[in-house]
Amino acid sequence: MEASRKLICRQRQVLFLVLFLGLSQAGTEPRRYSVVEETEGSSFVTNLAKDLGLGQRELSRRGARVISKGNKLHLQLDQATGDLLLNEKLDREELCDHTEPCVLRFQVLLANPLEFFQAELQVIDINDHAPVFVERDMVLKISESSPPGTAFPLKNAQDEDVGRNNIENYIINPNSYFRVLTRERSDGRKYPELVLDKALDREEEPELRLTLTALDGGSPPQSGTAQVYIEVVDINDNAPGFEQPFYRVQIPEDSPIGFLIVKVSATDVDIGVNGEISYSLFQAPEEIRKTFELNPLTGDIQLKRQLDFEAIQSYEVIVEAKDAGSLSGKCTVLIQVLDVNDNAPEVTMSALTRQIPENSPETVVGLFSVSDLDSEENGKISCSIQDNLPFLLKSSLENFYTLVTEGPLDRETTDEYNITITVTDMGTPKLKTEHNITVLVSDVNDNAPAFTQTSYTLFLRENNSPALHIGSVSATDRDAGANAQLTYSLLPPHDPQLPLASLVSINADNGHLFALRALDFEALQAFEFRVGATDRGSPALSSQALVRVQVLDANDNAPFVLYPLQNGSAPCTELVPRAAEPGYLVSKVVAVDADSGQNAWLSFQLLKATEPGLFGVWAHNGEVRTARLLSERDAAKHRLLVLVKDNGEPALSASVTLHVLLVDGFSQPYLPLPEAAADQAQADPLTVYLVIALASVSSLFLFSVLAFIAVRLCRRSRAAWVGGCSVPEGHFPGHLVDVSGTGTLSQSYQYEVCLMGGSGTSEFKFLKPIVPNSQGHYPGAELEENPDFKNEFSFSIQ
Repeated sequence: MEASRKLICRQRQVLFLVLFLGLSQAGTEPRRYSVVEETEGSSFVTNLAKDLGLGQRELSRRGARVISKGNKLHLQLDQATGDLLLNEKLDREELCDHTEPCVLRFQVLLANPLEFFQAELQVIDINDHAPVFVERDMVLKISESSPPGTAFPLKNAQDEDVGRNNIENYIINPNSYFRVLTRERSDGRKYPELVLDKALDREEEPELRLTLTALDGGSPPQSGTAQVYIEVVDINDNAPGFEQPFYRVQIPEDSPIGFLIVKVSATDVDIGVNGEISYSLFQAPEEIRKTFELNPLTGDIQLKRQLDFEAIQSYEVIVEAKDAGSLSGKCTVLIQVLDVNDNAPEVTMSALTRQIPENSPETVVGLFSVSDLDSEENGKISCSIQDNLPFLLKSSLENFYTLVTEGPLDRETTDEYNITITVTDMGTPKLKTEHNITVLVSDVNDNAPAFTQTSYTLFLRENNSPALHIGSVSATDRDAGANAQLTYSLLPPHDPQLPLASLVSINADNGHLFALRALDFEALQAFEFRVGATDRGSPALSSQALVRVQVLDANDNAPFVLYPLQNGSAPCTELVPRAAEPGYLVSKVVAVDADSGQNAWLSFQLLKATEPGLFGVWAHNGEVRTARLLSERDAAKHRLLVLVKDNGEPALSASVTLHVLLVDGFSQPYLPLPEAAADQAQADPLTVYLVIALASVSSLFLFSVLAFIAVRLCRRSRAAWVGGCSVPEGHFPGHLVDVSGTGTLSQSYQYEVCLMGGSGTSEFKFLKPIVPNSQGHYPGAELEENPDFKNEFSFSIQ
C-alpha cells in the first residue's frame, strides 16, 4: 500500500515536470528550418543533435522523437545520426494553399530527462504551376461610341503558386485599339484591365480577337493565355451606371442569414428593354459566391452563410449591372466584418416644433439628447442627418444637439420634410439608431395668382339666349389655404364706349363667363376685356388676363333685292328686241344679304316663267338672259319669277318678279302687261293720269325725234360715220348713247349709234360697246368685243 502511494506521488512529480518544461519551452523562440517544396522524401533537413547541442548517441539514449499537430508526420528523425529527414515529398499548395509563408510546426520531445523543443519547417514555394484562366474564351461587347481611355476589367487568371511565383503581369498581343494594364486588389490578387486607346469603328472592324497572356514572376516565368473576343456594338446604347462606384459596408459577424447587407443601385438612361438592368457578381471567387447572394433584379446583397471575423475580416465584391443590350457597369462593394456591439445609442427628444412658417430665418426645430449604455469606444456617439436637407445639427452641451433650419424655407418647393436623425456609436461593429421626425412648412402669401393662359378667345353665336355660359377663365395660386382661394372679377375696359357690364358677367368663384343679352353679329362682331384674379391673402395679390369674344354669324337675314325695286310701285318692264341673239342680257337681279360668310353667298333660280325655256337665270350673278332665238310666235309679254336664296343653314330666300316685253324695235310704245294693267286699275286715279300724261309726252318726243331724223335722211345722199363708223354723205353722224350700270348692268357702257340712210328701210345700228377705263376715258380700243353683248343689233323704225 505504501509502495503504491510512493509510485503515484512519483508519477505526479514527473507530470508536473513535463508541464513545467513544456511551458518553459513554449515561451522560447522556436527553431526554424526550411525546405523547398517537391523535395524528394528522405532528403536531409538538419542535424538535430548539433542544433540541440547534444551528442550523437544522446538522442537515441534519451528517446528523442518528432511530433506534430494531428500526428501527421512530414518529418522523420534518424536517431543513429541525429539527422532530420523528410518523410515524404511536400507539396506547398496542398499543405498551405495560398497562405504565405507556409510553416509546418513540430516539436522535438526528449525523455530521460524530459525536455521539449519547438521547431518550424517553412516549405518554400517553387514555380511549379503556370497561370490558368478559368475561362479561356472571354467575350466582351464594347460600344463603338466608347471614348479612348475607357477601361474594361477582364477576368483574372489563377496561379496556385505564391509570392513572386504568382501572377506578376498581364500582356496582350499588339493591336491598334487596346492595351492592357495590371491592377491589384486589396487582397493582393492581380487582374487585367483592358484600356481603349483608339476609338472603335464597327463599319471598319466589327470584331477583334485578342490574346491575353498572364505571366508569373518565377524563374523561368510561366504563362497562361486566354482569347478575348471583342464585339463592337453599333447601337449607341447607354451602359448602366451605379449611383456610386464604391460602397463600403460594415456588418456584424453575428448577422443572421438572409440579412440585407447593402442595396446597390444602377440606372440606365435608355428606355424599354435596353433600360432593364440585371445585377450579377463579377470575377467573384468561390468564397464570395458561397457567402453572399445578389438579387439580380433589385441589387440587394444578402448574407448567404454565417460570417467568421477570425477567418476573414473583409470581402471585396465587384457587382456588374448589365442591360438587355449586354452593356454593363461595375461597382465595388467592400464588406467589412466587425465584432459584436450589443447596445445601440438612444435619442431623447426634449423639445420639437413640427410647423415652421416659410421665409423665416434660422429657426430652432428641436432639442434632443443622445446616450449609449456602452462605454469606452462603444459609448462614443456621433450624430448626423441627411445631407440634402436644409437643416443643421449644432452641438450645444455634452451629448445635446439642436436641430435648426439652414435658411428660409419655401413651402411651394417643399411643404414637408422627413428628417432622419442618425446616431452612431464608435464601437466595433458600429451600431446606430435612427429617429425620424416630420416638419411641416406653413404657408405665407408670397405667390400671386397665375392664369393658365395670358389671353383667352371665346366664340359665341349671335342671337344667343341671355345668361348663356360662353366659357371660363382659370387661374392657379401656388400658395395654400386662404392664400390660394381666388376671386374673379371683370376689370374696367380700356374702351369707355364698350358697355361691358351689359354684355358679360363672371362668376367670382369659378371664373365662368356668361352673356347677359343676345348679341347681334351685324352690330357687334367682336369685343375684348380683361379679367382679374385676386387671392384672399393679406396683403392680397392679383393678376389679370385678356379675354376676346368673337361673335359668330347666324343666318338670320334673308336676301334683300336691290333691283328690280319691289316697293309696290309700277313694275319695271324690260324691253327685249325680237332680233336678240341667244344669251342676250335681258336684266340682272341685284340682291344683298346682311349676313357674312357662306350665309351671304347668294344663288339665283328661275321659279316660274310665262314661257318656260325662253329665258334663263345665271345661278351666281343673277343675270337674266335669253335661252334661244326669239320668233314671231313668242308672246310679246312675259312674267318671270326669280328666287334669290342664301347658303345658310337653314337657307333663307326672297323672290322678285320681272316683266319682259318683246318688241320689234325700240320705237314701239310701251305696252303694259295684263298683270300690270290689273294692278294699275286698282291704283289711285291720279297715278293713272300721271302715267297717261307721261306716255303722251314720251310719244310726242319720240315722234319729234323721228321727224327730225327723217328730214336729215332726206338731205344727205350717203351716210357719214363718226369715230370709226364710215357714214355716206347726207346721213346722220353717229352718237354715243350711255347705258348706265346703275340698273341691271354691272358697269356703265356707251354704244355708238349710227343711222343708215339710202336703203329701203331706215334702222338704227348698235355697234360694239365702248367700255370706259379706270380714269373714265374711252380709249381707242372701243371696238373690242364684250361677251355680254353682241357686236351690233338693229331694229326697224316703222
